[in-house]
Amino acid sequence: MAARAYWKGFLRLSLVSIAVEVFNAEDRKADLSFHQIHKPTGKRIHHAKTAEGVGEVAAKDIVSGYEIEKGEYVIMAPDEIDAVKLESKRTIELSQFVPLAEVDPRYFEQPYYVTPGDEHAAEGYLVIREALRKTGTIGIGQLTAQGREHLIGVAPLDQGLMLNRLRYAGEVRPIAEFFSDLPKLKLDHEMVDLVTELIGRKQGRFRPEAFEDHYETELRKLIQRKAKGETIVSEPEEEAPKGNVINLMDALRDSLNKGGGGKPAAARKAAPKRKAEPKRKAAPRRRAKGA
Repeated sequence: MAARAYWKGFLRLSLVSIAVEVFNAEDRKADLSFHQIHKPTGKRIHHAKTAEGVGEVAAKDIVSGYEIEKGEYVIMAPDEIDAVKLESKRTIELSQFVPLAEVDPRYFEQPYYVTPGDEHAAEGYLVIREALRKTGTIGIGQLTAQGREHLIGVAPLDQGLMLNRLRYAGEVRPIAEFFSDLPKLKLDHEMVDLVTELIGRKQGRFRPEAFEDHYETELRKLIQRKAKGETIVSEPEEEAPKGNVINLMDALRDSLNKGGGGKPAAARKAAPKRKAEPKRKAAPRRRAKGA
């Protein structure tokens, strides 16, 4: 079945507008999900809406409210909320272009694929893709969908374009909240060199298909066994591993040596120097007879 477009409209760069369609790049169909079941009957649980001191309430009596103080709410009717919804603009205006490498990864939220909306849009679409690729930039703009305005970025991806929904500045917690208390240590340059070499040996291209979600794989096997009537007995949980770095320098050297490829240059430099043996005193030279 063909994928359903999340958004349809126009991508505009200055006076150039091209028809585009936007599709969600995330595939959630493969995710496992569980329902709550009433064990004695095997029936699915449905959650009832209740109010404190009232009990179950009808859907028609439920409204939206924003808590301004503890236990005090401003009630908002659906038509009042709709009044602040933005009109569904059908144009993404790329108003700024920044180097892709300079975009803080914390701001990337949701990926989408962008395709030409019709046969007339193909040429303009490909020209924008190549220009973005040539300049190494991402186009920044805003997209209005479902009454909300989202910050977005458009960048080249393989043979096409991708759109990333970005977070606004106020949606990202400040770094200082977490990193300001880190100790300021004078690092051993030899240790940094060892870690750099260790990273270099394991460096490569990002290939997500090389990684497996082992938890989901085992969970699927467990469900199949249970469906066949097998009794599942949980094994005792293993004790959490403890840190084993007693001497960081030794641990780094061992990591490199076990990785093969001979002793790394950084490790050779870091090797302790042997003490020089004391020089022996030269034997007294005998004078030749008749000298």
